[in-house]
Amino acid sequence: MSQEIKEHVKEAYTRVANSGAGCGCGPTACGSPAQDWTLSESYSNVNGYEAEADYALGCGIPTEHAKIKKGDTVLDLGSGAGNDVFVASRIVGDTGHVIGVDMTEAMIEKANENKQKLDYDNVDFVLGEIENLPLRDNSIDVSVSNCVLNLVPDKEKAYQEVYRVLKPGGHFSMSDIVLRGNLPKGIMEAAEMYAGCISGALQQEEYIKAIKNAGFKNITITKEREIEMPDDVLLQYVCCPEELEKFKASDNAVISLGVYAEK
Repeated sequence: MSQEIKEHVKEAYTRVANSGAGCGCGPTACGSPAQDWTLSESYSNVNGYEAEADYALGCGIPTEHAKIKKGDTVLDLGSGAGNDVFVASRIVGDTGHVIGVDMTEAMIEKANENKQKLDYDNVDFVLGEIENLPLRDNSIDVSVSNCVLNLVPDKEKAYQEVYRVLKPGGHFSMSDIVLRGNLPKGIMEAAEMYAGCISGALQQEEYIKAIKNAGFKNITITKEREIEMPDDVLLQYVCCPEELEKFKASDNAVISLGVYAEK
């Protein structure tokens, strides 16, 4: 099942890379009422922001709380077309290095095109999966990720890999999607919404537990933002308007979460 999920996610993000545009954090929703809906935050005032590398696929700005310094080696998990890599590149400067890892070949190709076009020489993009990172132990100062870990079927294994590649004393800053309470069954089971970052998400408590189980300490929630999903999007997945009203009246929610933790 996990391989099927990975293939579905890869296909979805390949379509985004080839089309040159995203539809928020739900690339498979392009052409539907969901296409005007986005979980992403504006990068317009972020130094190093390159608009052509931003497909609006994230749910936060992980570099904002990442404590990246000049000379650091930074890893971006699920780097896409390079958006957060290029932001981090400006911070680490000529003495630093930023590595973007993505499992989608088309995204790696697009990121390398952007790297050449924008003339960045302190970044590299590597094809690989987060649950099996193609990097040495203890080689990374800071890891960031933007709305990607929720797409990984085995989140504990993913965080164990992040722990492995970070240097002793290294840290991470992730923006991700988590759940509070239970979403309607139709949303949770929809593969399209999995690729759109929602139905693959864990409960917030489980998400933090996966980080703790990997060995991280000083775990801090840096941002918590409730996501308002449009009715016309939700109605594609719930059984009926009554189920939608019941969901909206509950305390259940989709949360954009910022998390910082140290090795």
